[in-house]
Amino acid sequence: MPYEAYTGLNYGTTKNKFGEMQAALEGFLKGIVENKNGKLTKNWLPAFTAALDAYLGKVPETFKYKGKEYTPRSFADEVVGIKSDEYLEIGSFLYTPFYESTFLMVPDNWSLQSVMNVPLDELENIVDHALENGQTVAWATDVSEKYFSWKNGVAIVPEKELEDMSAEEVKLMFDGPKAEREITPQYREDAFDNYTTTDDHGMHIVGLAKDQSGKEYYMVKNSWGDANDYKGYLYVSKAFFRYKTIAILLHQSGIPDGIRRKMN
Repeated sequence: MPYEAYTGLNYGTTKNKFGEMQAALEGFLKGIVENKNGKLTKNWLPAFTAALDAYLGKVPETFKYKGKEYTPRSFADEVVGIKSDEYLEIGSFLYTPFYESTFLMVPDNWSLQSVMNVPLDELENIVDHALENGQTVAWATDVSEKYFSWKNGVAIVPEKELEDMSAEEVKLMFDGPKAEREITPQYREDAFDNYTTTDDHGMHIVGLAKDQSGKEYYMVKNSWGDANDYKGYLYVSKAFFRYKTIAILLHQSGIPDGIRRKMN
């Protein structure tokens, strides 16, 4: 539903602050799970929902938007128009066959979703094709590395690891284009297996750009405000994308025909 119909601000602040709510809900659920009476009653879910309503406000059953009345469901269908079954989540892993679905083995996959597995070169080709044809891509990635700089609005993979750099090299890491590591499928897989790559954050790939040397980057929209060098955007090198991507999500029409056929 539109923001004005449900802001979630029911506790006197102008932006969401979830610390108290999260502590209350966690304590409530731990108590329910650890209860000594055996079988759960049916009361726990209404009680949990009431706690959510107390912090966020009760979800409206109907609301008006541009003079017309909607339910959350009718607004999603008629105004937003996104059909979730037309979207596909895609990853690239060596431990399972390509062009088949596989379970995405990250802690945040609490809904037990699968991803379509493709070769690494094709994962990059899919994003390029989607962007060049007017679509955008949701992106799950690792943002824990020191060469992911939100302040500078740049994410790269320098040739050397940080511990092998001099203090001067670290200082100049984001001072203009730099040579980067070659990211092979095995190099990427090793980082996923040894926890160098972790599932940290989701962002929105919205465009392609080139630096002054002609090297391509993905232009990425983030949700951390606009107090960085590119006013809320980030330029991600192809090497970083190949190395640190967990998965992407896009409309199936953004996938090149040849790759779609391989996926059946």
